[in-house]
Amino acid sequence: MNKKFDCVEMKHRAASIIQKKIARLSREEELEYWRLQALELREQQRKLLKRVKAKG
Repeated sequence: MNKKFDCVEMKHRAASIIQKKIARLSREEELEYWRLQALELREQQRKLLKRVKAKG
């Protein structure tokens, strides 16, 4: 079977990217990074919900 998409590989790749971003951050900087990521996610979710509701 030839998979076109591997979600485990995607997860590992994303984790590696994040690890590189936060590797040299202080504890406070890392907490701020995650706070900002959570805010961004909430905003994306809000926009998606708005689009879904607009479609009916």
